[in-house]
Amino acid sequence: MNKENVDYLIIGAGIIGMSIAYELKQQFPNKKIVIIDKEDRVAKHASGRNSGVLHAGFYYSAESLKARFTVDGNRLMKKFCLENGIYVSETKKIVIARNEFEVQGLEELQKRAEINGVETKLINEEELKDIDTNIRTYKKALFSPTTASVDPTQVCLKLKDLLQSLGVTFCFNKKFEDTNIEYKYLVNCAGAYADKIAQQFGLAKNYTMLPFKGIYLKYMNDKTVIKTNIYPVPNLANPFLGIHYTVTVDGSIKIGPTAIPAFWRENYKGFDNFSFKEAREILYYATRLFLLNSFNFRRLAINEMRNYVKSIFIQKAKDMVYDIGDNFQAIPAGIRAQLLNTYTNELIQDFIVEHSENSTHILNAVSPAFTCSFAFAKYITDEIKKNENG
Repeated sequence: MNKENVDYLIIGAGIIGMSIAYELKQQFPNKKIVIIDKEDRVAKHASGRNSGVLHAGFYYSAESLKARFTVDGNRLMKKFCLENGIYVSETKKIVIARNEFEVQGLEELQKRAEINGVETKLINEEELKDIDTNIRTYKKALFSPTTASVDPTQVCLKLKDLLQSLGVTFCFNKKFEDTNIEYKYLVNCAGAYADKIAQQFGLAKNYTMLPFKGIYLKYMNDKTVIKTNIYPVPNLANPFLGIHYTVTVDGSIKIGPTAIPAFWRENYKGFDNFSFKEAREILYYATRLFLLNSFNFRRLAINEMRNYVKSIFIQKAKDMVYDIGDNFQAIPAGIRAQLLNTYTNELIQDFIVEHSENSTHILNAVSPAFTCSFAFAKYITDEIKKNENG
């Protein structure tokens, strides 16, 4: 392909890369767009392995990009699904408390919801029974009526079909360093490897990815025992939401994910995709974080490693309800590619976007990136236009 024939080269055929391509096509229908991916299909990593939950937007501090795009992203994803025949399960969400301290956490989440324009309601135990009699809480719970679930792979496959119909070209089994495609503008949406590509452009100088393994277990008995998504109060100092119940689009119940430190970037199962170079680098930075960071991360890491013991994992979920069995089976794990600031030794909570001449790089596109994707893509397209115009 000649340079003048490719206007935008997008690295990564996940939800972020494809939604940006979709928005670029809405605004510039005649521009030629190519999406490359090192895998053989779309959504092979985080975009196809996430819970499919459409978050409401009450976890995030008001100044964050996550807060800015989750509410609109939730609405736009539901609209996309409705227009394209994709089922949306209006599962809603309950955040529970276990003690007085966590009740204060619920109140903080309610404050964030009000600031971010998210519909939520603090309810008491009697009101909770009207929603689901099986959920256990202490005094209060937070009710989120706009939280929903979709099939993330189905969304990504439909988006691929639409993009192809609009003239977007996909090139699979193609690493960026191996491509001979010339471009006028590059958009880096490479997920777990976005930092490595950004560094080739002189960016992401103080960043590296630390992967965390998200293990899920599926409940194999009565699907009706849980009716809505159930979450604990998260530790807002860390970017993880804790083990929770998700009701999927087919009514199945799963618990997870864990946030277990992984040893290489695609450490899904056994030694598949093992990289000694990645393992050495990750072990170095994870050890630094463990030793030098606040007690919050050390406690998180130790607690999460205990979740490798299946009985402990299941018991954490069982403590959130009055009645559920023990028959849980593992389903494919995911990897959360969490960005670490190597200068401050802190895990980055928000999305990070950096630009160089003729390129834009999306770093730390972690949860709720799937929910945010269509709204985030509008923002990124505006950023690309500004960068192109100097």
